[in-house]
Amino acid sequence: MNRAPVGIFDSGIGGLTVAHAMFERLPRESTIYFGDTARVPYGPKSPDTVRRYSLEILRWLLDQGVKAVVIACNTSTAHALEALQAASPVPVIGVIEPGARAAAAASANGPIGVIGTAGTIASNAYARAIQRARPGAVVVQQPCPLFVPLVEEGWFEHPAAELIARDYLEPLRRVRVDALVLGCTHYPLLKPLLQRVIGADVHLIDSGEETASAVDLALRAAGLEAPPGVSARHRFAVSDDEARFRAVGSRFIGERLSAAEVVPLG
Repeated sequence: MNRAPVGIFDSGIGGLTVAHAMFERLPRESTIYFGDTARVPYGPKSPDTVRRYSLEILRWLLDQGVKAVVIACNTSTAHALEALQAASPVPVIGVIEPGARAAAAASANGPIGVIGTAGTIASNAYARAIQRARPGAVVVQQPCPLFVPLVEEGWFEHPAAELIARDYLEPLRRVRVDALVLGCTHYPLLKPLLQRVIGADVHLIDSGEETASAVDLALRAAGLEAPPGVSARHRFAVSDDEARFRAVGSRFIGERLSAAEVVPLG
């Protein structure tokens, strides 16, 4: 079982930032990544639909023999984490709690900012998780829907991206947040820009990096970590349009995505 891969899934491409963080943090662990590119985005869909899609992907990953599952999608984590944990014989880790705990720890008792897609912000999942980690915390949330297409265009430092970032982050600057959760898996690719706009004294919390740390702890606690000397293998699957996944996904993992298989679900 220790040599088995870790399953990672997202509604599309963005979860590759979580996969990349895992490659860095857990270099011996093999992975299987599934992107539901046929049904992206999940944000506008109902919680019941998101849970149904997520359970379908969970079943497919379990059929591949994974030893743990990472929900690298904020919307799926918000709506389906408990259902997947109840249905899974292996550990299931979402992206929200690790990021929320890190933000609560990083904040010096100032307001904590959260940016994400409209669906993630509307779910209020980060605010609830932060307040569980630090009761009484003031959480200021801001949807940033245009960041996803900017990232997928590769416009990380484009003047248009900076104008949009300044507009989105101004309410957070006004209240002087001292920690900012990047509550969408696309957003880490905008880190230098966001840091410049929000200010160097604000801690940026990358939920992908925090999730990789949480997976490391979960595997160790369960005695499931890959043994020394094992070479990691990484497999990628999508539900549609593997050519675009490979082309855009290469920006997320910092290397060429040479192959992805198509696995239709639903």
